[in-house]
Amino acid sequence: MSEIIVGIDGSKSSIEAASWAYAEAALRGSDLRLLCVFQSPAVWLGMGEALGSVSSATVSGEELTNYATETIESVLATITQKLNVNVIKDAQQGHPGDVLVNRSRDADLLVLGSKGHSDVGSILVGSVVMHCVHHASCPVVVIPHHKK
Repeated sequence: MSEIIVGIDGSKSSIEAASWAYAEAALRGSDLRLLCVFQSPAVWLGMGEALGSVSSATVSGEELTNYATETIESVLATITQKLNVNVIKDAQQGHPGDVLVNRSRDADLLVLGSKGHSDVGSILVGSVVMHCVHHASCPVVVIPHHKK
């Protein structure tokens, strides 16, 4: 069976990507994997051994996994279409770009939402979408950000 992966983080752009991917999975008769990738808070803050001291996160891995799972559930709840799609809920720890690229090896399509950064913003912040576009093993669809 074929599989479409959609990277989600709970943002409006990832919700739009999930909705599009859901409809596409129904058209293709594919499974839909909602993949939420999370990192340790120490990584977010640039803390840890890189600063010469070990800082422990105040949030456990289990709590982060639960939060990612809740994010998947909340995104799934926003999809108003009720089509015959097998949805796989997948929460994983790691760098989002690396995990998505790795998972793309077994997928037919990777769907991501664009957060709407400018070109300069993407360069400065670093873009998971750009990383996936350049390194994924399957076609990548980027759903544009709709400013409202």
